[in-house]
Amino acid sequence: MSAALNKTNIFAPEFGADPFEFYQKALSSDPVLYLPDIDTWLVTGSEYVNNICRQPEIYSSDISVLLAGTHADSPKVKSILDKGWPQLQVLLMSDPPRHTRYRRLVGLAFSAPRVNAIEDAIRDISLNLLEKHSLGEVWDFIRDYAVPLPVTMIANQLGFSSSEAEKVRKWTEAFTDRLGGMIDEERSIECAEIVIDFQHAMKTKIDERRSRFYDDLLGDLVRAASEGEDPLSDAEILSVIQQLTVAGNETSTNAMAEGIKLFIENPDQWELLRKRPELIKNATEEILRLASPVAGIWRIVKQDTVFNGHDLRAGAKVMLRFAAASRDPKIFENPDQFNIERPNAKSHFAFGRGIHTCLGNMLARKEIMVALEHLSQSFETLKLAVPKSELIYSPNIMLRGLKSLPIITK
Repeated sequence: MSAALNKTNIFAPEFGADPFEFYQKALSSDPVLYLPDIDTWLVTGSEYVNNICRQPEIYSSDISVLLAGTHADSPKVKSILDKGWPQLQVLLMSDPPRHTRYRRLVGLAFSAPRVNAIEDAIRDISLNLLEKHSLGEVWDFIRDYAVPLPVTMIANQLGFSSSEAEKVRKWTEAFTDRLGGMIDEERSIECAEIVIDFQHAMKTKIDERRSRFYDDLLGDLVRAASEGEDPLSDAEILSVIQQLTVAGNETSTNAMAEGIKLFIENPDQWELLRKRPELIKNATEEILRLASPVAGIWRIVKQDTVFNGHDLRAGAKVMLRFAAASRDPKIFENPDQFNIERPNAKSHFAFGRGIHTCLGNMLARKEIMVALEHLSQSFETLKLAVPKSELIYSPNIMLRGLKSLPIITK
């Protein structure tokens, strides 16, 4: 085992910005690597990531302590959060049988008919955003398109007008910062206050949908019912929405932005997409493969076990790196190459595997496909408006995304 790999600081900003050389070294030599400085097993190999995802009875997703944030137990943060509803371990942070109930009920709101029904809204939002920009103009793709598209869409589905989308974006950023666990106490306090603002605003919308029918995603969640199971409580709905806003906003934003960056770096692929729009669906999968906006997720070992020849004790921390598994040369030929004609692009790990496969994957795919369709129809060329060295990734151990992406479109 390479000592250099063993000492890698996966919390360092430079690792988040460019982890790919590390991934290839780990994949070739140490796909199950112990990092003593943080007492964590880092799993990069696709086979091993897949195996752990499919053994929830051994590798628990109840990781609330790890995700709570550095200052979650401070008296100030706790006193703020006590003003709202309990943040429950739902979906991402739950195990069967509790997870099974959440998955079944929330899945009713993310059905194919629901996603198809809001496609027209996604298209309208996309076109309205693009109409604001003229050829040759310098604009920030993230600020002006990749953020407002999914945020406005989810805001509408939660009962907020397009003019209130900024409020939803602020909530999402706070949830994401808490999820990443890399913020200082001042920001942690600020995020806790934002969580309470979110909960009270959403409780009003939930009450409205309990009193009469609303044809939106929140209405589906309120009405979700399955034989032999209780409907979701207010606290459960609030916790589900908190997770879904991150999954439905931040990850879509990051994937779209990274996709445009990939096309800028590979102009031949942009030209190919414009000539062959039938490749949009596969291009979306290739973007998801290389972007992997959910770069990694934690698991906790439930019982002493042996994995790939290593003794893992009960309570051990495991970090699954989906972003590395999606670049495993055992699955993907020339794994770091951006190829929108890649025949097995859809074999990526961007949405996880097993029982925790992302429920919103159809919606995320739809948003990216609409974006590629409209952008490729509107612009012949895409170029960076700043040197590549000026692009900065937000510090987050789980979610990888650029802070801004200034571009010139012609």
